[in-house]
Amino acid sequence: QVQVRESGGGVVQPWGSLRLSCVPSERSSRTYGMGWFRQPPGKEREFVAAISWASGGTTYQNSLKGRFTISRDNSINTVYLQMTNVQPEDTATYYCAAGQHGLARREDNYDYWGQGTQVTVSS
Repeated sequence: QVQVRESGGGVVQPWGSLRLSCVPSERSSRTYGMGWFRQPPGKEREFVAAISWASGGTTYQNSLKGRFTISRDNSINTVYLQMTNVQPEDTATYYCAAGQHGLARREDNYDYWGQGTQVTVSS
């Protein structure tokens, strides 16, 4: 069973920055694609960004492109989500997910999920 672990959440002030990290327990065809999703309080979970280990190709939720950047470090099996100029509406539980499909934007394309890390944007 693949495990996915996120870290890096916390409280950040508006216009600040925060970097989340995600490490899957294996790099294999089962974790070919990695994605970040978020669930704001009282709302549905939504797609944030995705990346392919092999090519480094990325895709984003359109409204977040430019403020959020997904990247990966193959040498340490880690995927990052760099968030800049954060706003209160970015407050959410952020989930990392892994699956066989590269650059997937749908939740059902991911088989393995982390427990989530809380990001709170507040002054």
